[in-house]
Amino acid sequence: MNDADVGKQVQQMVRFILQEADEKASEITVAAEEEFNIEKLQLVESEKRRVRQEYERKEKQVDVRRKIEYSTELNAARIKLLQAQDDVVTGMRENAGEALVRVTKDANTYKRILKGLIVQSLLRLREPALVLRCREADRSLVEAVLEVAKKEYAEKAKVNLPKVIIDGKVYLPPQRNSRDAHGPFCSSGGVVLASQDGKIVCENTLDARLSVSFRQKLPEIRKKLFSKQAS
Repeated sequence: MNDADVGKQVQQMVRFILQEADEKASEITVAAEEEFNIEKLQLVESEKRRVRQEYERKEKQVDVRRKIEYSTELNAARIKLLQAQDDVVTGMRENAGEALVRVTKDANTYKRILKGLIVQSLLRLREPALVLRCREADRSLVEAVLEVAKKEYAEKAKVNLPKVIIDGKVYLPPQRNSRDAHGPFCSSGGVVLASQDGKIVCENTLDARLSVSFRQKLPEIRKKLFSKQAS
């Protein structure tokens, strides 16, 4: 084989090798592109999933915050409504107390009331000897009706006249005044009777009667005032 033939054969081998190399490079390039595209698709899907999850998380946060805000506003509205209702009820109680004060300013009316309160207390306690406390300002009115009240009680209970001593040392608190607005007070008057040993006590002041009556009637008062609001 001469040099020309050898050269041709070498060139053929070189071309074959180059062709093989090109084909191999092409295969590698195609495989790399496929792998890149797969990886890119996976990354894109992963990012989409992350974005979707983040959106759902934020959407839930917004929903939770909206529910919390609504609940807070609703509770605030309920508290405001309850406070307004309490203000109305408190106002009614204060008006009733003021009406009692006006009634007791009429001496004749108040004397009848005191007599009735003393008789009620005697019937409740049914003790032969008692101590009576009243406001210092009411002492003269109590003294004026005490004997009549004792006789009425004795007739109703069919017992002897009880011994009732008006406490001259300890009086019920006076009517509330601006100088001592936070001190004890007995705005409407009335009486407190107790057994001589102090173990049995009947508080029959008008303030106490009003408190008991109001407490007992409170459900009915609320129903009449606020049933339409509740519905």
